Amino acid sequence: MENINELINEIHTGLCKWYDFKSDSLVLYIGNENFQLDNVNVEIISMETACQINWQNEHQQHFDYIISAATLEKCNNPTEILKQWKKLLKSDGHLLLGMNNRFGLRYFCGDRDPYTNRNFDSIENYYQAYANEVDTFNGKMYNRAEIEKILVDAGFNKLKFFSVLPDLQNPSLIYSEGYLPNEDLANRIFPSYNYPNTVFMMEEIIYKSLIDNKMFHRMANAYLIDCSLSETVSDVVHVTLSIDRGKEDALFTIIHKNGIVEKRAVYPEGRHKLKDLNDNMQDLKKHGIEVVTGKLTSDNRYLMPYIKAEVGQLYLKRLLLEDKDKFLKAMDKFSRYILNSSEIVDYGMNNDIGVVLRKGYVDMVPLNTFYVNDEFVFYDQEFYIENCPANVLIARMILTFYVGNVEANNILPENELYARYGILKDKDKWVKMGQNFIFKIRNDKELAVYHSKVRRKMGIVNANRQRINYSAEDYQRIFVDIFKNADTRKLILFGSGRRADNFMEFYGSDYDIYAIIDNNNEQWNQKLRGITIQSPDLLKTLQSGEYKIIICIKSYLSVMNQLDEMGVTDYCVYEPGNNYPRKRKPIITPDSNVITVDSDKPVKKKYHTGYIAGVFDLFHIGHLNMFKRAKEQCDYLIVGVVPDESVRLNKKTEPFVPFEERVEMVRSCRYVDEVVRIPIKNGSTEQAWKMHHFDVQFSGSDYINDGDWLANKEFLNQHGADLVFFSYTESTSSTKLKKLIDQKLI
Repeated sequence: MENINELINEIHTGLCKWYDFKSDSLVLYIGNENFQLDNVNVEIISMETACQINWQNEHQQHFDYIISAATLEKCNNPTEILKQWKKLLKSDGHLLLGMNNRFGLRYFCGDRDPYTNRNFDSIENYYQAYANEVDTFNGKMYNRAEIEKILVDAGFNKLKFFSVLPDLQNPSLIYSEGYLPNEDLANRIFPSYNYPNTVFMMEEIIYKSLIDNKMFHRMANAYLIDCSLSETVSDVVHVTLSIDRGKEDALFTIIHKNGIVEKRAVYPEGRHKLKDLNDNMQDLKKHGIEVVTGKLTSDNRYLMPYIKAEVGQLYLKRLLLEDKDKFLKAMDKFSRYILNSSEIVDYGMNNDIGVVLRKGYVDMVPLNTFYVNDEFVFYDQEFYIENCPANVLIARMILTFYVGNVEANNILPENELYARYGILKDKDKWVKMGQNFIFKIRNDKELAVYHSKVRRKMGIVNANRQRINYSAEDYQRIFVDIFKNADTRKLILFGSGRRADNFMEFYGSDYDIYAIIDNNNEQWNQKLRGITIQSPDLLKTLQSGEYKIIICIKSYLSVMNQLDEMGVTDYCVYEPGNNYPRKRKPIITPDSNVITVDSDKPVKKKYHTGYIAGVFDLFHIGHLNMFKRAKEQCDYLIVGVVPDESVRLNKKTEPFVPFEERVEMVRSCRYVDEVVRIPIKNGSTEQAWKMHHFDVQFSGSDYINDGDWLANKEFLNQHGADLVFFSYTESTSSTKLKKLIDQKLI
């Protein structure tokens, strides 16, 4: 794509690109996007123009197809508008109409109505939204039955409904009515929202229950309706779209009613991917891997038979529920398939990488298989990594199986499988290698800013759920004011796992931890960051009002009940995703927010608290200049320093100067007011802001067009902070110094 805006537009308009339009037909697209199709002529007009009587009269029976998405809902009289549009079609024409569903699952999960910008209005059929004559009509959604009635009343009698997920703006899965998914959508869908900050449920987890209860289509977020003036409608029953991959890699997977599965390149630039797919499947077959056999056609399609069988992912989940030992044997079998899928170029005898495969097929996961006659049969193996450690593929096999599968984790913890295949120690490394490849294919970095606007964050989801479960007063006490009385009472952490460690990582230097307690007696007498873990019986030796408990356990309800039964009242819950004020605040003197350019012109600084993050290895003039320029713009400058372990993990290199020495060098700089250690697993800009609540973050200009940093800027702007880029000192950099050292020139 030429730019990211073009890619986003293509995602939006991908709703109908898979449809089999007649060659050289004339298509009317009603909308504001730039919509293009191959082998047809497209005329684009606005909704306002489409509703003008003069324009309609000039184009009677002119078009073979009309496409409109999320526009009709803005009209007060949709039936009358459709009657006029019907006159624009030829006698055998089709209207492809995209409409939001007011009973869409997303709105029950807390998303705002796109037309009223309030929650639950559509579910209540706008009972309150347009109750008064003074209310301005901005649009409304309709449910499945209402949409059908509107279309029939307008004269469209031949209809075929398709359910669109996650929504009209980001279509990735399309199902015809009567066809149900045969896979777990928790692994397939990335929900998107009008306003993700009000969402309080995990939408993708609910779809399985909707399918089981025959509610899937009625609660789809949106519909695409093929409205035909003839007796023919599309024969397609399912479409998977991957337009987010860009022109080189975007494909449609289309299942037809006659049992043919078709893969088609979205753009001419991607037709080579079909040959790559065909070659990959043949290669796997040569290595004894069962695959769904397909063939390339002369008109640039890849055709496969429809396999009516259970998806491997669902088979394994069912097997785990029935028989844990059989499940483990099946996973062992799957891992052997991975090891046999390509030539071994390195057996890893002299390193910790393990077996290296010539081709690592990254999509060799249970989700991309059918289970047929006691065998896993693979499909959609479009990509591979050259000279790939098999551990990367094993890690993906495990990771994708457990996504959204809490029940499975309760039966067999995920880490037990990593340990079974000998990759627990370096699990994060193998997982990250696989994810980085997939993220690159999906353009996640380039789309990071867009995703930050439409996708929910689990910390916000959890916080929203908590607010629903408690009164305003209790929520404030338990989840917001967690540090109230923390200075005057003995602070005790309940829990000794990851959350407790996370708490101490962020707040251990701000508050003295009196004790750590845990219900698991196997943890007693162990130590967490130098503090001995004890039994909750410790509380019996303390007086009420003498201590405060911070619960650091994900499943905190049972602990809250336990404390209630013990008569403990001063407790709260630590949520890593929440924002908490720091104890230590910059002490600003009356004149500290003023800098003097000359004696006559004092200038107020632009920002109060600033933040810089970095490794700061081989401290040099470039670092000094950055700190100086930052301090010129803020009253109080916090510098976060990356620890050695994070350098090794993320930069794949060893720092020349150890962490403690780097911290001391930075701390000694007169422009720096405070130095903090950046947590290894929580070192993002978002986490830093939640910890320090700075007004501005400063960074080097080499990140100015980086997708991840643009997403950071979007996050900071949403929270009233800025991201400022400084140009680096050209003459000196850590990279140049390291290169000279390696060459033994200094």
